[in-house]
Amino acid sequence: MLKFAARGIITKVSENVVSSKSTYFKSCSNYYTFLFLFKVTAWRCLQQQTFRSHKFSTNSHVFFHPPSLPHRWNPKSDFLSTRPITWGLSRLCHDRAVEENPQGDERNSFSLKALFQSPKPALYLGFSGLIPFLAPPVLMAATNTFYPEVAFAQMVYGASIVSFLGGARWGFALPQGSPALPDWKNLGNSVVPSLLAWMALLCRDNIAEGVLVVIMGLGLSLHYDLTLLPEYPAWFKALRTILTLVATFSLVATLALKNIYFEKVKQ
Repeated sequence: MLKFAARGIITKVSENVVSSKSTYFKSCSNYYTFLFLFKVTAWRCLQQQTFRSHKFSTNSHVFFHPPSLPHRWNPKSDFLSTRPITWGLSRLCHDRAVEENPQGDERNSFSLKALFQSPKPALYLGFSGLIPFLAPPVLMAATNTFYPEVAFAQMVYGASIVSFLGGARWGFALPQGSPALPDWKNLGNSVVPSLLAWMALLCRDNIAEGVLVVIMGLGLSLHYDLTLLPEYPAWFKALRTILTLVATFSLVATLALKNIYFEKVKQ
């Protein structure tokens, strides 16, 4: 009887010990699990707070964003979202620089290919103005005769063109806001072609000297337009270069025909 009673007491005590041990281990496991989760959560919150503070400190000098609702932090999406900001700022600065000087490269560059960008009125009127230059040498070559009156008319037309080029430069410097200032350089150089044209008209008795003065005035005007006034558009520079070369060639052809053919004496 006592044996069975002692066995029952021992069994009960062992069950209590086992249950207490299991409860202890269970509580310990719950404690370590809670501690692990707390550490992970605290670390993530610390990372999120540090990233947001760093992001705010780096971007606060660029833009001010109004407060918004909190969202779930994703480092990949936030990193990708910051890239277009830098690209947008660089593009904004580039567009602003282009707006400040939209035709800087076009004006400072020179290419004969820009002739095809010329406005039609300037293109047609410019090449039509070459007819009085080309007609005299063509007429003399066709008739095998040098006509002094025709050569003088060609020289007078060239002198008027030289004076016109100087006046165009004067008018370009007068408007308010023009890139060419009305200073001594621009206005003084615009007067020189007119003086050369006047000197050419004084050489009535010697057409060769007058033609040489006109050629000098055309070359000097082209030099002014290409170097001293780079604000002219590229198409105007190309047009001026071609027209000046053709006019100079026609004047040189007239001088060559004067030496080849005999002068036609008025009857």
